[in-house]
Order: sequence, then structure tokens, then C-alpha cells
Amino acid sequence: MTQHGDDPAPARRASSAGLRLATVLPPEVTGTQDLPRDRTQAILEATKQVGALLKQQGHRFALAGSVAAYAHGAGTSLQHDADFCVRAEDADTVADTLREGGLEVLVPPEDWLLKTECFGQSIDIIFELAHRPVTTEMLDRAEEIPVESVVMPVLSATDLVASLVSAFSEHYCDFGAVLPVARALREKVDWEQVRRECGEEPMPAAFLFLLERLNVIAPQKELP
Repeated sequence: MTQHGDDPAPARRASSAGLRLATVLPPEVTGTQDLPRDRTQAILEATKQVGALLKQQGHRFALAGSVAAYAHGAGTSLQHDADFCVRAEDADTVADTLREGGLEVLVPPEDWLLKTECFGQSIDIIFELAHRPVTTEMLDRAEEIPVESVVMPVLSATDLVASLVSAFSEHYCDFGAVLPVARALREKVDWEQVRRECGEEPMPAAFLFLLERLNVIAPQKELP
């Protein structure tokens, strides 16, 4: 992925020169020292720091994955990384912002994300959700939700669940990880939209059928 550090946009640099001094993260945040003893709290602190950096520079993004589910009210503990989704065309400027904030940005072999670390926790900057590009329309549907003290855009419940269900395949089929999220958010999700987006694939269809049998969602409407 091309990095723009050697060719910065002058106007953006000039307008944010003072801001960078206030937002560069100290070593105890970017490293692994003095972490909160609770893993959930460490992940939330990392999410807040990265979300604040992106907000302050005006980036379009939305929180995704397990932390988005947590923000929507699903689940009480976090064990994995935090995911932020951005449009592919914004990836380089987002990477610049993270570097300016004191975070190291890694470009993995996969061409659909960037990786960084904050508070000792992994942060993924994602351009695709289950092989589907992050779009402006998806970000427009995001909801402003507080992640503890920081309000930030979070994927809509429908987009979030669709992204989790779409990821099911013959190689990854952990229904147990997504079932609690589906239960907790069922009243907020447009299930017909989820079916339209991913219900034709075998594993997502099997999960939706399971939700019907467990009375989490209503059976699919029969076509006339």
C-alpha cells in the first residue's frame, strides 16, 4: 500500500499542526506498560484513544466487530482486538493520522486492512467486511454511540450483524460467537435486509435458520 508520508497535503498538515502536539500518545498508551488489569477495559481504552484521533482529524470511519457489538449493548466482556472500518481510499490518510499520534502502523500481507497497537491491544483498520468493501453509504448509516466517555460512529446494528453473518464459511463457522450478539440486538436489526445480503450462502443461511428455530427471529416470509 502506498504511504503518503513523503507527500503530505499541506493544508491538512497546517490545520492540524497544533492538534498533533496534544494528541501524540504517551509510551504507556502505545506500549504495554501500566495496562488496566481488566482486558475489557484495556480494549475500551485503546478504542477510545484511536477513535478520538480519527475524530479529531475528521476521518470517516465506524467502529465494527466485537467492540461495536459491545457499544450496542451486546455482551459484557471483550477478549479480542478492536476493529475500525474506513473506505479504502481513505486508508493512507488514516494511517498518517495514526502515525502522527504516535502509533506504529503495519501493512500485513492481506490487502484489506492495516494493523496498529494501542494500550497493548491490537487495532485493525479494515477496508472490507467479509469481502465486501466499506462504502460511504455504510458509514452514513453508522450511529453515534458513546464508547464510555467518547462518542463515535458505530456500524448500525443491521450492518454489524450482516458483517458477522457474512463471514461464515466452510473454514469459519463459529455460530456460538455470534449467537449472543444476534439475541441481544435482534430488535435493532432489519433481518430481511440481512437475508437479502447474505442469506443465499450456505453457512449464513444455516445460521439464520438456527435463529428461527431458537425463536430469536421470525421465520422468513413465504413468497406469494
